[in-house]
Amino acid sequence: MAKNILAILEQREGKLKKPSFETASTAVRLASELNLEIEAIAVGNEITNLVEIGDYGIKKITHLKSDKLGNYSSSGYSEVLANFAKEIDAEYLLIANTALGKDLAPYIAARLNAGLIMDAINIDSSSGEIIATRPVYAGKALVDVKFMTDKKVLTIRPNVFKAVTKDKNEPEIIVKEIEPTNLKSKVIDFKKSESKLDVAEADIIVSGGRGLKSPENFKLIEDLAEVLGAAVGASRAVVDAGWRPHREQVGQTGKTVSPSLYIACGISGAIQHLAGMSSAKYIVAINKDKDAPIFNVADYGIAGDVFEILPVLTEGIKKIK
Repeated sequence: MAKNILAILEQREGKLKKPSFETASTAVRLASELNLEIEAIAVGNEITNLVEIGDYGIKKITHLKSDKLGNYSSSGYSEVLANFAKEIDAEYLLIANTALGKDLAPYIAARLNAGLIMDAINIDSSSGEIIATRPVYAGKALVDVKFMTDKKVLTIRPNVFKAVTKDKNEPEIIVKEIEPTNLKSKVIDFKKSESKLDVAEADIIVSGGRGLKSPENFKLIEDLAEVLGAAVGASRAVVDAGWRPHREQVGQTGKTVSPSLYIACGISGAIQHLAGMSSAKYIVAINKDKDAPIFNVADYGIAGDVFEILPVLTEGIKKIK
């Protein structure tokens, strides 16, 4: 009897989030490499786009449905997911290392007495078992780790593992009405910032670094981001200095991003920062140091003063628009 891998899908307001497709695609790859049976699972009330997961190679999805679990509950979600994992005797459970995944995975692992590896940025299964690479010491080093337990819970960093589509497939969707018994807390409501885009999900990002010299000068970044409809990002040095909030940090110790366009302004290009944004489709670098490492990964580079270039660039885009 083949062992099982369970891909845990994340939904928000009744719709699967982008990391769910990365989770599904990665689980399909691992199932093929390790000869595992694969199944996906989602918790929530109404979920409108479950069928889309079929395009990523998933053939069976179980929807654990409850009007009490429309929004996230650490106690409720971990209870029903752990119970289901026991029911199908899942050996591996895979989930994205989002804010939800970071909170949920340890709860599930504790319920299953499972090993837990968080925030994997690479997975090698060539040896017949999973060897995961994850950052340690605030991203200053990487370590390879493996499981020593029968049950295994693994979270993967968003925007690192690509969602690869397969042939069009209509998956089997099984809806199971459930009644959680351990609902100690749940999210009542989400309030979105109308003016702030999440760098992890944005298609265009304008990031600033120490070359901007002071937090007040980030107004230049915000102005360009506004005309482009982009998110504002920041380097670790800027966040550590208290100029920008951690949620905007791009890099190995912040968020890994994969936008269509990434504009790096006054960012030298430390290896930790490059690890978080080098998969962008197009990279534009603006830096007065023509030898800055950021130019080695940039598709387009401007060696010049950001204080002169950004206002001109912003006005030029306004005129085009």
